[in-house]
Amino acid sequence: MRKALAFAIAGLLTATVPLIGQSRINGSGATFPDPIYEKWFSEYNKLHPDAQINYQAKGSGGGIADITQQTVFFGASDMPMKDEDIAKLPGPIFHFPTVLGGVVPVYNIPGVTAKLKFTGATLADIYLGKITKWNDKAIAAINAGVNLPATDIAVVHRGDGSGTTFIWTDFMSKVSPEWKTKVGANTSVSWPTGLGGQKNDGVAALVKQTPGAIGYVELIYALQNNISFGSVQNAAGKFVEASLQSVTAAASGAAANMPADFRVSITNAPGAESYPISSFTWLLLYENPKDKTTAKTMNEFVKWMLGDGQKLCAGLGYAPLPANVVKLELAQLAKIKLQ
Repeated sequence: MRKALAFAIAGLLTATVPLIGQSRINGSGATFPDPIYEKWFSEYNKLHPDAQINYQAKGSGGGIADITQQTVFFGASDMPMKDEDIAKLPGPIFHFPTVLGGVVPVYNIPGVTAKLKFTGATLADIYLGKITKWNDKAIAAINAGVNLPATDIAVVHRGDGSGTTFIWTDFMSKVSPEWKTKVGANTSVSWPTGLGGQKNDGVAALVKQTPGAIGYVELIYALQNNISFGSVQNAAGKFVEASLQSVTAAASGAAANMPADFRVSITNAPGAESYPISSFTWLLLYENPKDKTTAKTMNEFVKWMLGDGQKLCAGLGYAPLPANVVKLELAQLAKIKLQ
């Protein structure tokens, strides 16, 4: 009996106490890439059981705040940090693009099964509160043959600081002068109308349970929740649906002219096949981290992520990074001070 109890206690201790030499790395930030991040961290841990990466998907604003205060080892954001925010940091920081994704307009209109089309101007006017009915002539004009009801539009947006919101509002600022003047682009804005949901999954849930709703989420959240999403008119005038191919097309021009710090916007990108609400998302790492042991482990993970990890993107609706961007990132990774 005593021997059995001893084994039970030993087993419990083994389950709850981390192994000697195990590296725990904490990060927080964007919900946009959370599905692929969780997949990466899990798969990497299988290959390297000593490396455990914990990630809290709390929104890009939260990730930037945490990395600034150094309460996490790495941050994650769908919006490149602004110069004024970088100036507040205790030291230089690097932006590492990880994947590409698309933000899609999702909607819940009972009785409508057709895939709707949206122009940027129409989306902006809906979120400005100027278009309030689904059968508005502006929506009907680009959706000929669709029997749109006279249902009120319930606008849903993010209620937390969000890189997905930055991508959405960055696009609308490029296609609607009124939106740019009155609202602008940021992780948090003063919304003219609508209800706020927390994180991508919160917005998806609100749209799914609210008849007449429209919202915006990263593509994988629309697919996982089986919510209808529309195609969006791009800079070439074509209505394009978010997909691996159309998001990759949006990145092609930016990849050829990538700035040295990787802070770039690819919304409303040129090209007939480009999906216009596309974006890179970034990991944020200090150039001279205090914890060198953790830094070495994280560096090895980033190398894997930029290599074999990219092969896991397509299965979750993300586009892998262009090869030339990966090459530039590996050169930047080598600049992190590990000694």
